[in-house]
Amino acid sequence: MHIPDGFLDLSVAALFAALSVAVLAVAARRADGELAGARAPLLGVVAAGVFAAQMLNWPIPGGTSAHFVGGAFTAILLGPHLGALCVATVVVVQALVFGDGGVLVLGANVFNMAVVQVYVGYAVYRVVAPYNEFAGAFAAGWLGITAAAVAAGVQLGVSSAFAYELGTTLAIMGVGHLVLGVVEGAVTAVVYRYLTDARPDLRHAATSAEVSA
Repeated sequence: MHIPDGFLDLSVAALFAALSVAVLAVAARRADGELAGARAPLLGVVAAGVFAAQMLNWPIPGGTSAHFVGGAFTAILLGPHLGALCVATVVVVQALVFGDGGVLVLGANVFNMAVVQVYVGYAVYRVVAPYNEFAGAFAAGWLGITAAAVAAGVQLGVSSAFAYELGTTLAIMGVGHLVLGVVEGAVTAVVYRYLTDARPDLRHAATSAEVSA
């Protein structure tokens, strides 16, 4: 999921960097309300957990990699705006300190993992969770990471710097993560159920995040 430098045209990288800055600026203004109650102490713990999980990568065809992202999980627990800022921070630290993902394409990686997966995953959770909370968390993780992969596929496919055309990149990233996303969905659902069983107040925090978002 982390795109390296040299895979995107500079114009594409600049466009998605601008989009990421714009979305995160709005998220920063709206995140204050998500820092109340049980979510504030969770921020550092969730960020550390997502950071560790994202460091475990495995390659997929086409020059990119797959791994647990945790964007939907973060959004469910922290709220979408704080979740986006949390995942963005993780992605930036990984790129600047550990070289996981390129620096010039950092805005594109932030857009995919901290914007697309977080907000798409959260939207899916809100739709499904009223019927079945466990299924909502699973669907959020699964479809959130698939949407993020499709965004990455578009970025790669429209870039002349990359060796494959749009149809190929969408097939590799979209279909590949549609299958691998089952793992993301399962981990999201299982860990969320475990945490909310141990700390029922977290379930109330997630519900209040839905109302305030």
